Amino acid sequence: MKTNAPKRKVFQDAVDLISPPEEMINPVSSGQTMISVKKIVPFHNHPFRLYEGKRLDDMVESIREHGVLIPVIVQKIADGYEMLSGHNRWNAAKVVGIKEIPAIIKDNLTEREAYVYVIETNMLQRSFDDLLPSEKAAVLAERYEKVMCQGRRNDILEEIAMLNGVDMQETCGHDVHKSKSRDAIGEDYGMTGRNIARYMRLNQTTDQIKEMVDDGAMAMVTAVELSYLSEEEQGQVCKVLDELGGKINNAQAMELHKEAGSLTTEKVKDILAGVIKEKPVSDAKLFAQIKKKYFKGKSTEEILEIMEQALTTWFAGEGVADV
Repeated sequence: MKTNAPKRKVFQDAVDLISPPEEMINPVSSGQTMISVKKIVPFHNHPFRLYEGKRLDDMVESIREHGVLIPVIVQKIADGYEMLSGHNRWNAAKVVGIKEIPAIIKDNLTEREAYVYVIETNMLQRSFDDLLPSEKAAVLAERYEKVMCQGRRNDILEEIAMLNGVDMQETCGHDVHKSKSRDAIGEDYGMTGRNIARYMRLNQTTDQIKEMVDDGAMAMVTAVELSYLSEEEQGQVCKVLDELGGKINNAQAMELHKEAGSLTTEKVKDILAGVIKEKPVSDAKLFAQIKKKYFKGKSTEEILEIMEQALTTWFAGEGVADV
């Protein structure tokens, strides 16, 4: 079915702008089945927050009036189904009180293939600029790691586009769907390669750290420093922050980064409390600092002679000459 939707640089709110295909208004179309909302669980690594406020209210009202028009996509698990595409429709349907929703069931997907469904369907419905930092991080990491519009991934993208009434010819050929370096991906989103790298580091943090960044309780640069800690060490930092009831600044995060691999709870507490022991300066480093500050351009012999004279004078003044 053709669509009148215009071309878009990134899949921006396509579902909101395009009416569902006529055949989707039927309760169950070919390849779909009705499943109980109680048998569905959210995707185990779902990186997007569910709609809230007016956007949720609008979806609830639409589903109350028309039902779930576009089927969700799920994969079979041991005791039910795991949601891939349609978390917000599922959530709104539960609010309305609908017992069953139309679904397309997938089997034998790899972890990567399942994640493609999760990421790409969300990007069909949301503007990248409207995403939270952690959501942007998930999208950019996924786009960076895999070749777009190729092989099995292309099949998935075509299926998603068809379900949402989007012409694949208008999207698949776009730069967003090509394997790119950080800099090239950055051009698509108006970001530098360095900024892309920061988001990809954010994607390596725990959910609690991501949530703090999303809520404005932690700066992105601080989270980047913490991303170099192990998952266990990041957990230690969050636990201490909860206990102290304070915030962490970038200088503290940098100190924690330096201790990566050897952090203990006590060391985390010391750093976050500002009790950071300065490392002693080595003799060689001390001499280099003095030479740079006072003896620029002089030979080692000259420096030693001057220092001996200066020290002799200083000790004489202290009453300890000829020591």
